[in-house]
Amino acid sequence: MRKFVLAAIGSKYIHCNLAICSLKAYAEANGISDCMETAEYTVNQNREDILADLAARRPTAVGFSCYIWNIGLVKGLAADLRQVCPETDQWLGGPEASYDAKSLLRQLPFVRGVMCGEGEEAFLRLMEWYERTDGKAPEELAAVPGLAWRLGGEVRENVPGPALELSRLPFVYRHISKEDCHKILYYESSRGCPFSCSYCLSSIDKGLRLRDMGQVKEDLAFFLKQKVPQVKFVDRTFNCVHRHAMEIWEFLEQNDNGVTNFHFEIAADLLTQEELGLLGRLRPGQVQLEIGVQSVNPETLREIRRTTDLERLAQNVETLGRAKNVHRHLDLIAGLPCEDYESFGRSFDWVYRLRPQQLQLGFLKVLKGSHMYEMAGEYGMAFSCEPPYEVLKTRWLSYKELCRLKRMEKVLETYYNSGQFTHTMERLCGFCDSPFALYEELADFLKEQGLFERQLSRRERFDVLWEFISSRQWPDSSFYGVAWRELLVYDYYLRENAKTRPSFAPRPQEDWPSITAWYAKYGAECPRLVAYRGYGYRQLLHMTHAEVFPRGFSQNGQKVLVLFDYNARDPLTNNAAAWEAEEWTNDNE
Repeated sequence: MRKFVLAAIGSKYIHCNLAICSLKAYAEANGISDCMETAEYTVNQNREDILADLAARRPTAVGFSCYIWNIGLVKGLAADLRQVCPETDQWLGGPEASYDAKSLLRQLPFVRGVMCGEGEEAFLRLMEWYERTDGKAPEELAAVPGLAWRLGGEVRENVPGPALELSRLPFVYRHISKEDCHKILYYESSRGCPFSCSYCLSSIDKGLRLRDMGQVKEDLAFFLKQKVPQVKFVDRTFNCVHRHAMEIWEFLEQNDNGVTNFHFEIAADLLTQEELGLLGRLRPGQVQLEIGVQSVNPETLREIRRTTDLERLAQNVETLGRAKNVHRHLDLIAGLPCEDYESFGRSFDWVYRLRPQQLQLGFLKVLKGSHMYEMAGEYGMAFSCEPPYEVLKTRWLSYKELCRLKRMEKVLETYYNSGQFTHTMERLCGFCDSPFALYEELADFLKEQGLFERQLSRRERFDVLWEFISSRQWPDSSFYGVAWRELLVYDYYLRENAKTRPSFAPRPQEDWPSITAWYAKYGAECPRLVAYRGYGYRQLLHMTHAEVFPRGFSQNGQKVLVLFDYNARDPLTNNAAAWEAEEWTNDNE
């Protein structure tokens, strides 16, 4: 065996592929060496460039990691590779190859086989076969568990292998480069899921397996020592075993390096008071929790086999919110059975009022191998025949309504999930029938203006929201009585020290002398600006921002000077610290 290249095509450069790293590490730990390498690319790269790089490696065999976001590119790349490297064997693996392997092999006759399901043991045995036979004894592939393969013109499927004990898997990042340490690294402390959600492939693996806690702590210590920016746990429901979750969170609390963020997917209704108390003590921004709500329609939850205590979920999410230290990411899925447009609007409002840092409005993917795929006909469900197999309509939701929700998703990403319009959107919600109604109306406005057809700059997004507000008969915001214009300006400077002002808010000339006077008199000694000691007041003027707001912005009814410090950002929102300069108010009374 000369060389087996494990190739991954990710959605973004910053993501590290755990699957190919795990296959390689497991094979090396079991005696295979010097004949494997990994190659990572992204879907945004030119296909010809990826092909050239693979061909230049002169591989004996290539294994592609297949997902819904890259399968189209993989198929085209595999066909091209066959043309330029006809002697190279090609293998596929991953969720998008596993659940219809025979059909995929018939579709791609130049692919030698597919590793189905959990791949470490299958890949090890395949590598041993290559070393033993140099790929010349195909009949011996019958002994490799979890393999779909060709023998002559026939496609065969082997029985799955036994589930691996996770403690047998080596830590995959031990020899990672310094460059890759700055990517988002994926990690698993468990496999399988105890739940049976009908849209999810994880429900197929019923058994829940935990990695040895001693090994987990050693692995986490490595991430902390390397000061990796973010580690994403891929455990499907991280907190389904209370003691396991507590030990990991306790370890992170005790060994925090002040830098690394850890992402967990959890069931919020399972959180105990002990877990809530511990999470509430963590460094702000140390932990990010992704919470799948999906729907609050009881009939929908029953139909998708999802058991959720919604009242407890809401209480726990609100408790986490009051602690102001944990990033909360809540998910909804549009297109689920039994949920029509109005029902989805109620689900949206219910989640929105929990005020998560992120509200992801996703659309159902009808995945091969899932129970949802089997039930699609009964649900009147049409979905795209190409990946990501996204729902187009159901018995309850029309295609037109789904298109409208798609537009709302884009508006939600811009005006909520960006965190750049927090105060303005909160007040706008107060003057609408519901949050859903506001985003619906804003999406309709952008469509009327033809603004979905191009990418808007950050400043244009503020201009558009001002135009939207101006086009309707709104009362003044009740945010200390301030008008909409000033509220938008406040949001505008919270995130960025922009040097160009928004078009709807030119700076009054009379404000500048008093701002300059405050910096000259108080800036160098201001306790809130201690990080800037040693800089002159003109430098402070450039490095921070100050804005005079009219009467009514503050509770005392006076004009106020608000300072924005971009070196002191909120770790959850990334907004600058902002406060009123009392000395300026006193000087200008």
